[in-house]
Amino acid sequence: MNIAIYSAFYSKTSITYIKSVIDYLEENKYGFVLVDRLKKHLGSESGKYNYFKDDELLSQKVDFLFSVGGDGTLLRSISIIGDTKIPILGINAGKLGFLTTIKRDTLKKGLDMFFDGKYSFVKRSLLEVKTKNPIETIEDFGYALNEVSINRKNTTSMLSIDSNLDDQFLTTYWSDGLIIATPTGSTGYSLSSGGPIVTPSSKCLIVNPIAPHNINMRPLIVPDKTYFKISVNGRGKTHLLSLDSRIFTLENGNDIYISKAKFKAITIQLDGTSFFDALREKLFWGQDSRNIQ
Repeated sequence: MNIAIYSAFYSKTSITYIKSVIDYLEENKYGFVLVDRLKKHLGSESGKYNYFKDDELLSQKVDFLFSVGGDGTLLRSISIIGDTKIPILGINAGKLGFLTTIKRDTLKKGLDMFFDGKYSFVKRSLLEVKTKNPIETIEDFGYALNEVSINRKNTTSMLSIDSNLDDQFLTTYWSDGLIIATPTGSTGYSLSSGGPIVTPSSKCLIVNPIAPHNINMRPLIVPDKTYFKISVNGRGKTHLLSLDSRIFTLENGNDIYISKAKFKAITIQLDGTSFFDALREKLFWGQDSRNIQ
């Protein structure tokens, strides 16, 4: 078995947990490779490890990827996984860690469970994004796990967002922006913008305006096979397009096309944990003093 270890942010806490994971793998004689940006954080030990680049798809033979950090790190890891079908095990070294599986205070126990095969796979839909006038970085990897969002840039004026679904006109949103979220992303930006919570296996997408000027504009659930064409106008000449944590500046009139990707991201869920456990524990979903025994 060969493991790739990935991290996007390097704090003292994350480096501590990465070193703990490395020690565990070495002690149990599992093969592994490290993201190259870790090299400068490992001191004199760095020379004895193998590395992979974080700006290209994993080309080495890897069975699993360990994402050490928070939800942002796991989202960023999608860009090096692509359509390789390599499963991702999230190890939380951040704050909330809603998408991650192993908690900081139960690292060894979680790794023991993983290597004992006490886990299942969760397949998560991705969004694919294209633009009328191609943008190279989006063409290279135009995918999002949580959401695609459109936001205003350098202006306090709202945007005018024409939305077509499967070649049928839906509406023009007068708002600060628009979110197209996957079920996985329902607990992210969309939730903080008043969107619904959706279980990861649901076959749907969420269309959620950001601060709409019309109070009768509400989030909309559509089938995940829906094809979107989005046209943006406003007083400014440009707007922002976000694919999870990656942000691009687009000129108004450069239409955006969004659809479900042909492949899915695969994450690992340890036995004895569930999506609903995470809702209650990390988002305090349904918390009520009457439920305290």
